[in-house]
Order: sequence, then C-alpha cells, then structure tokens
Amino acid sequence: MDERVVTVAAVETVGPDTVAIDVETPDGFEALPGQFVLVRATVDGEELSRYYTLSSPDVDGTFELTVGVDPDGDISPWLADLDIGAELTIEGPFGNVSYDDEGDVVVVAGGPGIGPAVAIAERAVDHGHDAVVLYQDDGPAHTDRLDALGGAGATIHVFDDDVDDDLRDAIGEYGDEGTVFVFGFADFCERATDALETAGLDADEANVESFG
Repeated sequence: MDERVVTVAAVETVGPDTVAIDVETPDGFEALPGQFVLVRATVDGEELSRYYTLSSPDVDGTFELTVGVDPDGDISPWLADLDIGAELTIEGPFGNVSYDDEGDVVVVAGGPGIGPAVAIAERAVDHGHDAVVLYQDDGPAHTDRLDALGGAGATIHVFDDDVDDDLRDAIGEYGDEGTVFVFGFADFCERATDALETAGLDADEANVESFG
C-alpha cells in the first residue's frame, strides 16, 4: 500500500483514556467500516507504527480513528495531543472484515472494538437496516453515538467487564438477527465465538477481527 500524508481535522475525547481523531480523506482513499490503517509517526526521534481501525461509517471528506490512550504508551499519548492541522502518515486500508450495506448486523465489541462497532451500526441504520451492538467495557467510550443509535432504533447493550454471563446470554439471544461482527482483544473474541457455538450458531460465519 502507498503511504499517504493526512491532515488532522479534529481530536475529541470520547471516553475514559480514549480519543477520536478525524483526519481529512486524501484523494483516492476508499475504505469501509471494519477496515484499518497503519499510522506511522516519529516520536522523540523514534519511528513508531500502530494499526487503528476506522470508527466512522464512511470516509466522505474525513474519516475517524478511535485511539485508546495508554499514559505509559509510546504513540497513543502523542496522538492524543495532536493539534488540528498536524500531519500523519498512513498506509492502507487493510483487512477483510468490513461492512458494505449488505443487511442487518449484530456487532459484538470488547474494549477498543467499540470504534468499528459504532461505525458499522451507524452505516447499517443509515441504510435502513437493523443493528444490534453488544459492548463490554468498564469505561465505555462513544456513549453519545450509542445513545443516538438507540434513539434511531438500534438495540444497544453495554456490559461491565465482570458480567461475562450476561454478555454470553445476549450473544445467544441476538446472534441470529444479522451478520455477526466481533471486534476486540483475542480473549474477548474467543469468548464471543464460544458463546455463538454454545447458542447453536455457526461461529465460522462470524466476521472476527482480533486486536492481538
């Protein structure tokens, strides 16, 4: 993939230790919610790179990346402190897990998986489809967008980290109501696919993107 330099259009706090970075869409860049880009940066003289999944339903004019900020991290605090007009280098998009308006969706998200989850749900609702978001996090992010989705008719459930049974039951209840997407760290993705299997659903049909 060719490198592109993009300009920061906005940086907004969207949850505990979480920011959303809007960047101007460069010419020729096309991507779908669920896909991700590689962000390159030079921080204190060190070349760093990290993958971030798109958290906007489209890339018309701008697109958004949601960044979990680790205060002791190397690149995320630097990204959170960017000013409007700053430049970033990206590559991509990458990833085979994406949503392209093809019907109802059930999005299961853990932690940073909420970025692509709200993007996919918003795109589905915008195109007249039903959406379910099942989200587990003790410090939820993008709550305003989740509230807006609920107001638009989507089904939204947010679970604390210590209620795995409730999440598993919800996956079993809603897992056959649309195309299933799962986003989160590896252990979360494993729990989600196990819950699908326990409910008698085919976990191999789910679109799973693990963040490692």
